[in-house]
Amino acid sequence: QVQLVESGGGLVQAGGSLRLSCAASGRTFSTYPMGWFRQTPGKEREFVSAISWSGVNTDYADSVKGRFTISRDNAKNTVYLQMNSLKPEDTAVYYCAAGRSFGKVVSLEYEYWGQGTQVTVSS
Repeated sequence: QVQLVESGGGLVQAGGSLRLSCAASGRTFSTYPMGWFRQTPGKEREFVSAISWSGVNTDYADSVKGRFTISRDNAKNTVYLQMNSLKPEDTAVYYCAAGRSFGKVVSLEYEYWGQGTQVTVSS
């Protein structure tokens, strides 16, 4: 089992940057592909980015491609989401998740979830 805790959210002006972290417990973290999703009130959880267990392969939603970078440090049991050039439409609760296989963009394909961290981008 994997427990996930996100951190790093906050309030930032448009054009600014934030770095989200997701700390995992459990010795099997390095075997899990990881993903970041986001959700706003009244909407379904939206795929943002994913990374393979090794960190070699990554995937991004078109809306964040070129602005966000996902990475992981398996020695620290942590996955990161560097968010640059933030826009007001990036405002959401961001969740990290541990998946069963890489390349999945649907939340149902992910097994474990964190509690989320709020990101608010002001215009």
